[in-house]
Amino acid sequence: MIDFSQEGEKSMWKWESEGQPKAIVVLVHNAYEHHRRYAWLIQTLRNGGFHVVTSDLPGHGEESGRGIHDEPFEAYVKHIKKMIEVALLDNLPMFIVGHGLGATLAMHLLQTEKLECAGCIFSSPWLSLKQQPSKFSAMMTKLSPAMKLNHDVPIEKLTRNYELYIEAQNDRHYSSAVTASWYRELTAFMKAVMVHETSVQDLPVLIQTGGRDKITDITYPKKWLSNQQLTEFQYKEWKRLYHDLYQEPEREEVYQYMESFMNNVLRSLGYVV
Repeated sequence: MIDFSQEGEKSMWKWESEGQPKAIVVLVHNAYEHHRRYAWLIQTLRNGGFHVVTSDLPGHGEESGRGIHDEPFEAYVKHIKKMIEVALLDNLPMFIVGHGLGATLAMHLLQTEKLECAGCIFSSPWLSLKQQPSKFSAMMTKLSPAMKLNHDVPIEKLTRNYELYIEAQNDRHYSSAVTASWYRELTAFMKAVMVHETSVQDLPVLIQTGGRDKITDITYPKKWLSNQQLTEFQYKEWKRLYHDLYQEPEREEVYQYMESFMNNVLRSLGYVV
């Protein structure tokens, strides 16, 4: 593991592939969590011949403690752009893998930037939430931007993987507490990504969702994808899975689907896989 962080910045790491690398993945985690929840996915990608660059988003992870999220969304976007800059140093085909809010942030980047990217894999994007703070809390947000809200996104609503329930009890760095102003910005951000008038750049895109997702309305990612002018795209709904596809008992199948997509993209670019 190589630490690319600079003084005064959040840590940023690159895990190198076990063998000859065929591409590099920028991995962007969901809201409220941290990159360590993706240890299995990082190792599996390395075994598959991929370098992995990842980091905790601002306000998340060990360096931030278990506080209340009130970070500006622009800070998230700038941080992801730095991760991409680090990944491009290797001169390998680059894929962006974003989960949950991480996927939505990457979608926004595609709408606003021209990226040197081979393809994107988005899982369970946050475009419309089923799981929301209580109606009382939502009403109170109009009165006090600094008011604390509990978004109430426990691990049990994210995955059916019982082993993770046990781990979550000792996870001091997972918190779904937010300020009212943060939640308002989240709502506006999701809407802006969903209604953006022009298509993202023409890159291969794979979207995967869970048919039993308790957090998001999975009809929205499909609508978003249909509104893009893409020459290569895939949509996969995993019927029985919850929101956190890479934590579910069937995650091997989810990974194989994702790796097959990336290998096909690499072949189309002329690489021998």
